[in-house]
Amino acid sequence: MTSRDFVIAPSILSANFAKLGEEVSNVIASGADWIHFDVMDNHYVPNLTIGPLVCEAIRPCTQAPIDVHLMVKPVDRIIPDFAKAGANIITFHPEASEHVDRSLGLLRDSGCQAGLVFNPATPLSYMDYVMDKLDVVLLMSVNPGFGGQSFIPNTLGKLAEARAKIDVYEQQTGRRIRLEIDGGVKVGNIAEIARAGADAFVAGSAVYGAGKDSDPHRYDSVIGALRAELGKV
Repeated sequence: MTSRDFVIAPSILSANFAKLGEEVSNVIASGADWIHFDVMDNHYVPNLTIGPLVCEAIRPCTQAPIDVHLMVKPVDRIIPDFAKAGANIITFHPEASEHVDRSLGLLRDSGCQAGLVFNPATPLSYMDYVMDKLDVVLLMSVNPGFGGQSFIPNTLGKLAEARAKIDVYEQQTGRRIRLEIDGGVKVGNIAEIARAGADAFVAGSAVYGAGKDSDPHRYDSVIGALRAELGKV
């Protein structure tokens, strides 16, 4: 893998919501690849964040893919709304769906890339029966619900396990599935996480906490530092 194979996806959960369009534009201009969009419902997770109207509002601010992570239950009702709002990638938790295969099919029928999200204690076996419908597998390296948490070290072993499953599938089919990580990713650990198998990295507070709010280039150095670490892998 080269650094060009890696995707950096800053989470707007840590952005300045009073300047959200500007935050999205600036972080992409600084070299980020995707915009990660955390949706929490105060039901599946104990927090309430943003919905399709905000996704629709930021869509004109960037051509970059919008990577929507649904921490909601149930998921099927809200999937078409995010597809219409301009989401490119939508992932959800298998525990939040009555029928995982059907929910993935709904995502793909809506024109989006589809993925499953695994909490630290959720077994990877959910992915075994739906590999043909997966574009992304997202592993949570924190318990979902809040930004700014520390990386759970046991996630490295789980990443390696998921990478092995994905590699076997890719060898058999020629189809690539992204392996994304979310939670506690920073300059000091991104290389170790990449070596364990991740190729897409959600970073919230590590990116949006950088520099002074008035500087449109404040994200250049931190995204550059993340890229430099990935270049060592």
